[in-house]
Amino acid sequence: MVSTSPGPAPALYPSVITHVRTSPRHYKLAHRTYLWLIDLDEPPRLPRALRPLARFDGRDHFGGRTTDIKAGLQAYLASHGITLDGGRVLMLAHARVLGYVFNPLSLYWCHGPDGELRCVVAEVHNTYGERHCYLLGPDAAQNADVPKEFYVSPFFPVEGEYRMRLPVPDERLGITLHLRLGGARKFTATVRGERRRATAGVLLRAAVRHPWSTVAVSAAIRRHGIALWLRGLPVQHRPRHRPQEGMK
Repeated sequence: MVSTSPGPAPALYPSVITHVRTSPRHYKLAHRTYLWLIDLDEPPRLPRALRPLARFDGRDHFGGRTTDIKAGLQAYLASHGITLDGGRVLMLAHARVLGYVFNPLSLYWCHGPDGELRCVVAEVHNTYGERHCYLLGPDAAQNADVPKEFYVSPFFPVEGEYRMRLPVPDERLGITLHLRLGGARKFTATVRGERRRATAGVLLRAAVRHPWSTVAVSAAIRRHGIALWLRGLPVQHRPRHRPQEGMK
């Protein structure tokens, strides 16, 4: 059995990820997968036989310059003048499965030592091997607004504003992201799931239902991109992306 710690992590969330485009053509996709919620100070301890199904590696986050995810996060936060003073960090992400991982979005809820939420970091990866982090300060309603600064979909320019709703996952996972361009909502992504205890049995069932889940996520993104291109959506110019400070 995977070790557990007080609080909501580690946990598995069998989830449905939905994307809805409203312009220039309406298009909807839904993808079933599962996500991990872990405490970066107490990552899951798996039996040796199950470790290929879930690895959490510093090379997959924040520029891959450290072997420890929290160290990479702290370097990024330090570049913005933020320290956590030993506070807890919860990460929602895909694990590396059978040697491969692709995380379109990883979320980090960063707390101070008193348990108060200090910030949320949204780490975005695109299919071109690039990454970008958004530093967010959610309001009392757990909403955050931030300008779009990173090329993700080839059919949207690097313009507009995101509105994200990012409540800390508990028994249910409910993340929402809207992209607004020219004052109109053009795209909505949601992640919905229910918490499961992070046991060996739960992980095995998830892996059987969603074999090589991270490859499936990457393949689905490319498949739907081809479908949109065949429908005539124009591809937008991809500007050069400069690595952020602390993520070189």
